[in-house]
Amino acid sequence: MRDGNDLRLILASGSPRRRELLRALGLTFEVRPADLDETRHDGETPESYVRRLARDKARARGDGGELVLAADTTVVCGDEVLGKPRDPADARAMLARLAGRDHHVWTGVALHRPADGHIAVGAERTRVTMAAMSEAEIAWYAATGEPDDKAGAYAIQGLGALFVAAIDGNYTNVVGLPIPLVYRLFNELGIDLRDFQATPPIPTPNVLLP
Repeated sequence: MRDGNDLRLILASGSPRRRELLRALGLTFEVRPADLDETRHDGETPESYVRRLARDKARARGDGGELVLAADTTVVCGDEVLGKPRDPADARAMLARLAGRDHHVWTGVALHRPADGHIAVGAERTRVTMAAMSEAEIAWYAATGEPDDKAGAYAIQGLGALFVAAIDGNYTNVVGLPIPLVYRLFNELGIDLRDFQATPPIPTPNVLLP
């Protein structure tokens, strides 16, 4: 497996949840968000959608001495794809749609090595069951502001956990970055993720566990 010590790891995302997950692994990296048009193409499946965005974000950043990690997450309820809410009213509508039902969280992940153009891309799906929520609970949660920048208008690692009854699949995928998939993509490119760990590992007070 190739030594990754000669590469700098770039996280092409401004998400604090993804940043915390990588820090919980003790990784050293630089945050360099990639802002792209995230409009879903006609007829594009949720899996194809998140894979495409992750791939495009990873390719939009980095140079020959860097390794770029990018991800995109969306929520699918029935036949409806739910991105980030436009405003509190939209957040309330999304939460009402999810309450008492199952939905799926899809995350696409891409790892790009600009030096040779190699890129590894994958996607993860997790089923989430939301508890029933009263109108008052929905209004309260939307008013906290936590749903504002979250796909599906909730954060499983925050106050949103109050309303998550069960999950079937990977927890870190629901947070926004499926760590086992990230590890597999590093292996696919022949790079050891552990080469990017700090020595000693960076202490983190907020390790995100289920």
